Amino acid sequence: MADCDLRGCGILVTRAAHQSEPLAGMIEACGGCALRLPAIEIQPCRNPAQAQQLFASRWDWIIFVSPNAVRFGLKLLAEHAPMDAGIGAVGASTARQLQQAGISVDLIPDRGYDSEGLLSLAELKQVGGQKILIVRGEGGRALLGDTLQARGAKVRYAEVYRRVRPDPHTEALLAGWGENVQLVTTTSREILQNLVEIVGEAGWSKLSQTPLVVISERMEQEAQRLGFTTIIRASGADDRSLMEAICHWVE
Repeated sequence: MADCDLRGCGILVTRAAHQSEPLAGMIEACGGCALRLPAIEIQPCRNPAQAQQLFASRWDWIIFVSPNAVRFGLKLLAEHAPMDAGIGAVGASTARQLQQAGISVDLIPDRGYDSEGLLSLAELKQVGGQKILIVRGEGGRALLGDTLQARGAKVRYAEVYRRVRPDPHTEALLAGWGENVQLVTTTSREILQNLVEIVGEAGWSKLSQTPLVVISERMEQEAQRLGFTTIIRASGADDRSLMEAICHWVE
């Protein structure tokens, strides 16, 4: 784990509440102040029966795109565990959550823990006629499925959760922002966009001038488009990578 002196440093943690504590704990273990402001809320999907029906079918590959896809997808699997399908995970955290549930992972990118990294693997280059189920949230990114379809696969989506923008009270946070917030962490484009909406016009000038940690080139480009002045790209979305980026910035 990255280790550095974060005393006197307030760091905004914007992950969903159920996912924020590991990173917050790392920050506090280094002497920093973790300011929790969940900018996204993860809720169960509206139509679980549809996902359950898909899980009951036979697939050549089942690909989980996030830890939340695993968390909510496994709740719907019940007796329909995909023991005869190859299992793919977009990133290390997703793979770890599957393994903790006793499910072996056959595909994981060796670089770039994202859809592009997964699509670069040899196993997904020749998929003509194969049936592939992508487990994701409602309205997730289309690149993975579109590319696999273009390569000849028959793709379906099991949408097992949905993302909601919270509406927290931010008056106290914004009032003390300049003194208390030295760095902001974000781990998805949706979290970034939600955060901008949550702080509103009153907080935008403060937020945009605060150094921002992102986890991908796509997020970096989005942050530039929005108008952030200082952008730090972590090597991945996992807590260790975020801490390494935080410590590098501090040093």
